[in-house]
Amino acid sequence: MKKILVTGANGQLGSELKVLSGNNKDFEWIFADRTKITLDNLDLLKVQLNDIDPDVIFNCGAYTAVDKAESEKEIAFAVNHLAVEIIAKYASEKKAKLIHVSTDYVFDGSSSIALNEEAETNPINVYGESKRAGEIACLKENPDSIIIRTSWVYSKFGNNFVKTMQRLMQERETINVVNDQIGSPTYAADLAQAMIDILENSEWIPGIYNYSNEGEISWYEFALSIQELGKYDCKVGGIPSSSYPTPAKRPEFSLLDKKKIKEIYNLNVPHYRESLKKMIE
Repeated sequence: MKKILVTGANGQLGSELKVLSGNNKDFEWIFADRTKITLDNLDLLKVQLNDIDPDVIFNCGAYTAVDKAESEKEIAFAVNHLAVEIIAKYASEKKAKLIHVSTDYVFDGSSSIALNEEAETNPINVYGESKRAGEIACLKENPDSIIIRTSWVYSKFGNNFVKTMQRLMQERETINVVNDQIGSPTYAADLAQAMIDILENSEWIPGIYNYSNEGEISWYEFALSIQELGKYDCKVGGIPSSSYPTPAKRPEFSLLDKKKIKEIYNLNVPHYRESLKKMIE
């Protein structure tokens, strides 16, 4: 029986994979939190990988505190770059399959058309820089890896935009949300299923792929959808990013083109409203 190691087991994606693992009993699933797979202790990480000895690695673990990364560059790079390098090297040596999860923050946001996998990367914050360094190291150490770039991830697990909005919309009469950052949300349950579908496909075609739900929206429009589907009374206003300064800059436009993953792996990518409705229900 093939052994699948999932890093970042308590994160949004790891938690959704845990739910789906119940229907996929052909594999032995190992869900590793920070104690089982220590991404910020590189010497220990090598020992842990050898002890677990997986056939497949879903690397969902990451340093994702975008604003905090600006002042914690070293740890962000340790987890998002150096740990990825070790995991990719291990996978290459052991002939283990590796799916590594990356981000739309590898882009600078200056595009006005959906970004495909060949689009030029140019991160504008430390988090994006560390994730891009991880992508490069991953493919260098193990050209047989699959990297999936995703964006605006949410789930019924963990902290995310949807849950924050649901809470605020019940607590406040009005809220303001930035209306000049454009992209598409990703329901972690959909991405988790896509990863399993890729693994179970008869062909393994390495490289970088994009995955998010369909639709092109701003965070403000996303908030309006949450308000409508959740039937909240709260009034939602749109504001420019300049009215809501954060330590890390965000890409203004990071809509991902999903054509490659749909064609190669024949994946059905749901529209964001359909998935949001599922999560809210």
